[in-house]
Amino acid sequence: MQRSFTILCTSLLGMCLGSSSSFPSNINIGGLFPTESHEYEVFRFALSHHQDIPKLVPQVDVVKMGNSFSMTYAFCSQFSKGVYAIIGLYDRKTVNMLMSFCGALHVCFVTPSFPIETANQFVIQLRPELQDALVGVINHYGWTKFVYMYSSDSGLSVLQKVLDTAAEKNWLVTSVNVETMTDVAFLKVFQDLDKRKEGQIIIDCETERLTGILKEIVEQGKNAKSYHYILAHLGFLDIDLTDLRKGGANITGFQLVNNSDPNISQVVQQWMEFDNKDAKLPKRALKFTGALTYDGVKVRIDGLTGHIQFNEKGRRTNYTVSVMELALSGPKKVGYWNENEKYESPYVMLKKNHEQLVGNDKYEGYIVELAAEIAKHAGYHYMLKVVTDGKYGARDPDTKMWNGMVGELVYGKADVAVAPLTITLVREEVIDFSKPFMSLGISIMIKKPTKSKPGVFSFLDPLAYEIWMCIVFAYIGVSVVLFLVSRFSPYEWHAEDYEEGGEPQTPTQASASNGGQQAGPQNPTQQSPEQNNEFGIFNSLWFSLGAFMQQGCDISPR
Repeated sequence: MQRSFTILCTSLLGMCLGSSSSFPSNINIGGLFPTESHEYEVFRFALSHHQDIPKLVPQVDVVKMGNSFSMTYAFCSQFSKGVYAIIGLYDRKTVNMLMSFCGALHVCFVTPSFPIETANQFVIQLRPELQDALVGVINHYGWTKFVYMYSSDSGLSVLQKVLDTAAEKNWLVTSVNVETMTDVAFLKVFQDLDKRKEGQIIIDCETERLTGILKEIVEQGKNAKSYHYILAHLGFLDIDLTDLRKGGANITGFQLVNNSDPNISQVVQQWMEFDNKDAKLPKRALKFTGALTYDGVKVRIDGLTGHIQFNEKGRRTNYTVSVMELALSGPKKVGYWNENEKYESPYVMLKKNHEQLVGNDKYEGYIVELAAEIAKHAGYHYMLKVVTDGKYGARDPDTKMWNGMVGELVYGKADVAVAPLTITLVREEVIDFSKPFMSLGISIMIKKPTKSKPGVFSFLDPLAYEIWMCIVFAYIGVSVVLFLVSRFSPYEWHAEDYEEGGEPQTPTQASASNGGQQAGPQNPTQQSPEQNNEFGIFNSLWFSLGAFMQQGCDISPR
């Protein structure tokens, strides 16, 4: 975490070391923005508010989003100008190319675009990930069946997290890609949802596409009270929800920028008063992507989008987003989600009115009640504190340092940890455990079989119907083959009237013995002995049945 944060400060700003002689008086900062974009306007606004030394000199190239050639040409232009870092946007068609250039040329790329999975340490992603917060809201509302509408640009990573959670919790999720969906196709989707009576919908798109979808929802009259929409978007206040509110639909979303903060309100007011003569578009309110761009230039510990901190992969961490709902009076904050304040139901939960409470009164749950009863019997006072990193506790194999609750105990930051913490040998070496208050194990549950009286054909139950049919056909087939072979084999034919004690003669043996004597006159009335074959069709069936039952038979093939 420290390495990535240091890269951002030294490559992008050098503000805190501005008086040092190791930095030049001017630092070239690159920019890759589409024509007349909101982020470019905020980029200019942030640079105009930077009066420190060294001075930031912008080197901006206008690019066409989705055009890899334009992005490649602009990046090479930026590199030739000797920029220390580049602030810009990307999409799915250009993100891989930008990641490759940054890794090969060791150029820091700071972006407010949607977060992606990458191990490139030169990419700083200003926008926080929304997966965990969205799953937390879904759990809060108790949804088990819903529709997830997404665009392939930003929604795939969030969708993957939702599907993984759905597999664990047996949620029924219907995913719909709305990136290139036409009005007719969109109408058909909602008609199918009405037939299945599904009114719980999550929409995960960028601002422009999201605005179009909400307009379609209003035009089709799908903003009634029977629908509940969760907007997987960090700019709830950036969207015009007036028409949706008229229908009474339930709308939930997320807000990254806390406009109620006086410091943020002052920056927003300065933005509205900022000279915008060069821009052809009318003045717009500061969106959350613009606030991210502002924080990318004016890097501080606390920016417009909250606490600014990155992990070793260049992703935002330790951030807070507000949970918003659309009331009759307008957007209303109903809660918040923080990466480090994770509460596991039903052990520890925040009360609904926790914002008006302080101390231990903010929490409820089994663990909270258990801690209160222990303190009551032991006679001591305590203060509940949520573990900083939101983990139970594990030892790092390299540094041998403990994190989570176990680390708080080992390093003396906490006196007692009350949690559904698994007792392991490694943990017992550094901390003491009480008697467990809950025992878990791996179990297999099956449906209790219903008792029924055995029928006439109950003996067929051990095998499936198809298996029995294969056995019958195999039995008949073997018997028929045995019958046909015995018809054509001379060894299965023998005379019926042979001498007592003698062996029956086959037709071949009879011909051979007669051939050694001279043929004489024969009596016309004398008849040749009748030839017989024991393997008729019934004997063949009987022999196969005896072999199948492993009981043997009186006859056997020769």
